[in-house]
Amino acid sequence: MLIAQITDTHIKLPGKLAYKKVDTAAMLERCVLDLLALQPQPDLILLTGDLVDLGRPEEYDHLKSILSPLKQRIIAIPGNHDERDAMRDAFAHGGYLPKERGSFLQFAIDDEYPLRIVGLDTLIPGQGGGELCAERLDWLDRTLAQKPDMPTLVLMHHPPFETGIGHMDRIGLKGREDFAAIMARHNQVELILCGHLHRTIRASIGGRPALTCPSPAHQVALDIDPQAPSCFRMEPPGFMLHWWKDARLVSHTAFIGDYDGPYPFFDPDGKLID
Repeated sequence: MLIAQITDTHIKLPGKLAYKKVDTAAMLERCVLDLLALQPQPDLILLTGDLVDLGRPEEYDHLKSILSPLKQRIIAIPGNHDERDAMRDAFAHGGYLPKERGSFLQFAIDDEYPLRIVGLDTLIPGQGGGELCAERLDWLDRTLAQKPDMPTLVLMHHPPFETGIGHMDRIGLKGREDFAAIMARHNQVELILCGHLHRTIRASIGGRPALTCPSPAHQVALDIDPQAPSCFRMEPPGFMLHWWKDARLVSHTAFIGDYDGPYPFFDPDGKLID
């Protein structure tokens, strides 16, 4: 099974630029083209938050129009830039989000794929940081306990670890210590997939691996400093591919765009090119 992960698309109203600089819509369109060119095609696409920039219903409409060439199932969780009920309406056709207005957008997708998919809601309305409160943590613990033998992906926007990038850690996740304790009790969790950082970063949480994914648009500047200022760079955009085979998950970062190559390592006689 091949899974594509896209995060932090930050789609605005048509014609608007993020931070008056980034054409996030055009960059997501290029991401979609790269996904359509993949062989083999992903079986599933995951969106790990900050789908739109201001949580407006019209932004979700714009997002869906850009994603419409993709025929795979799309599963999404919210980030700090999202608005729960507007997102709930936008993705209601997927059938996996809770329908009750105001409820957390948490879910488990069982028995449809070789991996169970558990989505978390770390959103605090109006804030950049995230939280897993007692209610959300209890739901997670109970949900994981229901299928202890099924390999599981956990999706969450805010990574459950400090990254060293000061301004992002200041809008990090509350409740990560309790989350780590839950991970330590549930070793069926194969991987925790996150967004928020607009970079590829790996850490171990409660003995379980966690990854953040780059954005198809702008990337948070790499500055391992507690006083790192809040800024971004137009580094190569990307997404991730997660390949599940023989009870093992392998993750790749894919850069979006047209780069030189591919070039052969060997000549027509099979000799290494010197």
